Amino acid sequence: MLVLMRLDDLVIPDTAACRGALEVATRYHSPSLLNHSVRAYLWAAGYAGAREITFDAELLYVSAMLHDIGLTAEFDSHTVPYEEAGGHVAWAFTAGAGWPHARRVRAAEVIIRHMWDEVPVEDDPEGHLLELSTGMDISGRRTEDIPAGLRQDVLARFPRLEIAKEFAACVTDQGTRKPDSLAGGFVRGGITGRIARNPLDG
Repeated sequence: MLVLMRLDDLVIPDTAACRGALEVATRYHSPSLLNHSVRAYLWAAGYAGAREITFDAELLYVSAMLHDIGLTAEFDSHTVPYEEAGGHVAWAFTAGAGWPHARRVRAAEVIIRHMWDEVPVEDDPEGHLLELSTGMDISGRRTEDIPAGLRQDVLARFPRLEIAKEFAACVTDQGTRKPDSLAGGFVRGGITGRIARNPLDG
């Protein structure tokens, strides 16, 4: 049963690292990809709040802002999958933010794992939440688990714009150039069709 939850009920961390990650995402993402990154955090935080999942808000927020940075022209890698490229960017960014080594590794792990089929919540709550929320926002998986009021608030504040079209093009490009990557497997598995049928666009 979904709880009553609105956007104002969520904790959005306000730290130097969070502000910097948002600035980086704003600088390099398209408006659609930026809103997707923000929604990824909000869906994750809302899901966690409804189910009393304890998580590190700063770690999750920074990871959400940077999880697709490897799709941008400036950080696209021709040698590693885009989620791994994003993990490297996050490691470098958080080093500059003064995070200790273990915490930098965690940021990279959370970003890399967002492409996994499943991340166990007991092993990695932030990775679990980002994997789940990005799946909600891109392919429409488990969108029924988003509280209705929160869904209304978030889509009004951070509209989807052209994310379906843009992300389908990005993942197809990644999958074509890197067929052995997870993106390649997703493309072969029909992700573009799932993107087109996402109920969040209904």
